Amino acid sequence: MASVIEKIWFEGHPAGTVLKPLLWPLSKVFGAVSRRRRQQYQSGQKRPYRPSVPVVVVGNITAGGNGKTPVVVWLVEQLKAAGLKPGVVSRGYGAKAPYYPYLVDGQSTTAEAGDEPVLIYRRTGVPVAVSPKRAEAVQLIEPDVDVIITDDGLQHYALARDIEIVVIDGQRRFGNQQLIPMGPLREGCDRLQEVDFLICNGGNPQSGEIPMQLVPSDFINLVTGERCEAARLQGEVVAMAGIGHPPRFFNTLKQLGISPVKCQPFADHQAFAEQELQQLSGQGQHLVMTEKDAVKCHTFAQPNWWYLPVDAEMPTEQAASVINRIIEVKEEYGSSSA
Repeated sequence: MASVIEKIWFEGHPAGTVLKPLLWPLSKVFGAVSRRRRQQYQSGQKRPYRPSVPVVVVGNITAGGNGKTPVVVWLVEQLKAAGLKPGVVSRGYGAKAPYYPYLVDGQSTTAEAGDEPVLIYRRTGVPVAVSPKRAEAVQLIEPDVDVIITDDGLQHYALARDIEIVVIDGQRRFGNQQLIPMGPLREGCDRLQEVDFLICNGGNPQSGEIPMQLVPSDFINLVTGERCEAARLQGEVVAMAGIGHPPRFFNTLKQLGISPVKCQPFADHQAFAEQELQQLSGQGQHLVMTEKDAVKCHTFAQPNWWYLPVDAEMPTEQAASVINRIIEVKEEYGSSSA
């Protein structure tokens, strides 16, 4: 059913016409509830939590994966290089922590913290906190950081923000431009006019959008940590991806010259069964996956399993404009508290 819905959203599947009498009223209800929730914070009827440090939201207006997490990792690395102390907060989608707010550490599992928070912590080592109420997560790490980055949360208006960054899937864009469930939109496209930066992940960026590419690194073995260039990965390859848009990963492999004997998509945030992946792995000499998949597989990984890290890359001048803006806001906070 999920695949049919995505085809309705992004490919104009004829089932959309059949389901329109059901989906259209639900989209109207979704839009009304979404607008009212936002208006309550804009009007002052509800007060958002305002931290003592700047908040940078990295989100989107569509459901599904657009490449937000690589942007968060990129921001963290750039801000650390500039001498700042960033921290990250997340809802921890699909996970159940033993308590909230939850501070991610080296022993945290994806079942406790969620896929993205564990990935971000392992890649960057900065404080990462998880809570469905993002304000609680912020308060947990606020004393130890000078910039907060939220992985997703554009529509989480209970947390005040200083800079909003929207990541756009450059290939699929906004589909049929209808609200959930008739289309993929969490908010209307007019919301894009209010954000600070638009980052276009792949495809053809439009005016005002910063072009971004996800650049793959070497494959890394889940068991040994060995690094291997794509050209050296000899033998039949089985590929799997449990991300928002699995074809993006499979296309990346083809660009690297790898033609998998099998490409197995999984639902985003799906928990993997060890036996299932072992059977999948047995259909080739290597099993390759995304870094997001790998954080869920380390405890039962096999010696022939590899993951492919990717890094966000943007034009130097436009990338600098994002980082410089965050630094400016950080300095404004510093001067106001002096």
